Parts: sequence; structure tokens; C-alpha cells
Amino acid sequence: MAIDTGTDVFEEHRPVLLGVAYRMLGRVTDAEDVVQEAWLRWSAADRSEVREPRAYLVRVTTRLAIDRLRQVKARGETYVGPWLPEPYVTDFGDTVPDTAEQAVLADSVSLAVLVVMESLSPLERAVFVLREAFGYPYAEIAAMLDRGEPAVRQLAGRARKHVDERRPRYEVDPVKRRDLTERFLVAAGGGDLEALMSLLAPDVRLVGDSGGKTKAPLRVLESADHVGRFIVGVAEKGVQDLTWRFLELNGGPAAIALSGGKPDSVFQLEIVDGRIQSVYIIRNPDKLHSLMDI
Repeated sequence: MAIDTGTDVFEEHRPVLLGVAYRMLGRVTDAEDVVQEAWLRWSAADRSEVREPRAYLVRVTTRLAIDRLRQVKARGETYVGPWLPEPYVTDFGDTVPDTAEQAVLADSVSLAVLVVMESLSPLERAVFVLREAFGYPYAEIAAMLDRGEPAVRQLAGRARKHVDERRPRYEVDPVKRRDLTERFLVAAGGGDLEALMSLLAPDVRLVGDSGGKTKAPLRVLESADHVGRFIVGVAEKGVQDLTWRFLELNGGPAAIALSGGKPDSVFQLEIVDGRIQSVYIIRNPDKLHSLMDI
């Protein structure tokens, strides 16, 4: 049986390409569309001229993602309520054996960082992703983007400064986050306001993303009192046939609320000094499609 080496090479690099596209776009479906377009271009290319397939494919994917991002920004679409990225299943496992590298990849795909990156220009975002998440040298990034290396260094510095100034400083210990997530869900499910308040930082924030298509706060809730009472109020109304499932999303532990076996909401917490600093709730049904078969 003949082996299609072109397909094999592309599939080998697909996880990296999807990782680049998702960090650029914050949307799983858009990232998958970009990677599919990259495949079409790869399959039609004269691959005998390609000396470094991974660099070639990352270049094609990055440029396609930049074009997609520019189209989105040009449309100037108005999003109803707070915006959060589409949940992205992350499990680096043996593909990234270096724990330090895993930490970098997890941070670059976190909800908090992706929200900050939304305010970068498409080129700044591309440079930031390629440099900070994947460690590409400036010279290679410059070649990928058809820019001079000094310009790329300037873009990288501006993007890094912007993200660092706005990036929240959270604890990344997954065991602590999983433990607090479980305790949070028990307290919320039981309507135990006192237990819930003991877990929340005084200045906790709750960010709910519904896109105006289901129920969620249309503004960010702040303070333990507001967040705690809102969560207890929601729990008291209940969700039909509710079950929970834990998995890793966006580089950290998260919980999916299933109603009748279908994803209803995604919950993820950020922790500072052992208390919950941020609660992210994604309820926009358009952003839960990729979790249907998990």
C-alpha cells in the first residue's frame, strides 16, 4: 500500500498548527477552518521545494489566521455581554515532555491571556503567539510575516508590554485549582452562601459569556457579595438533569455542566493566595459545540 507522505507530514504538525490558529483567533471552529485551508494549500503545493515543512506550514497557517482576524475586526461585530474565548481542550501529555514548556503553552492559551490578546492588532498577536508561546526566533518570524527583523522585534516588545501590564497573576497549581473547583461546585450546588463566601476573594470577578443567546450576566460582576449571591440564586433555580464532568480546558482544570447529557455551561476558576479570584462561565451555545463529543 502506498503511503501518502504529504498527508503524514501534515498530520504530524496538525496539533501545532491548530495551537497557533486557536491562539490567534480564540475560536476553535475558526482555527479548524484555518488549518483545513492550510491543508488545501499544502496538498496543492510543490512540496519538493519545501525544505522545512513545519516552518512552511506554520507560516501558511499564521498568514491565514491573520487574514481571518482582520476580516472579523473589519466587520466590527457587536458582541452581547462579556466575551470569552471558545473553550479549548488541552492535554499536552507526552507531546510536550518539558514541564517548563508545558507551563508556557498553558499560560498562552489561558482564558485571561486570550482576553487580553483580543486588544492586540493581528500582526502583534501573530508575533506574540509565535515568539512567546512557540519560541520562534525573531528572524524566522520576520520571514514568515514578510517583515524586517527590527519591525518584528518592535511588534513583539509592544505586544509583550501590553499583555504583561494587563495579565492577571494567578496560581497555576492544577491540584489546588481542581480542589477549589470541586469545593466551589459543592457550595454552589447546595446553596451554601457562607461556604461559598469562604472560597471567594473579596474582590472576586465573575465573567459570564452568553453572547445574548442564553442567560448569563451582561456585565462583569465584582465583589464576593455580588458573585456569591448571584451563584446561589442561579443554583436555587436549578438545571434540569444536571451532571458535572471535569477536564482540562485552556491549560487548566475546568468543569462542564451537562443538562440531559449535553453541555450547558463551562466553569473555570482562577486562584490567588488560595482563594477564587475570577470565575469564568461560558454559556454561549455556539462555543460549546466542540465539547459535544467529549
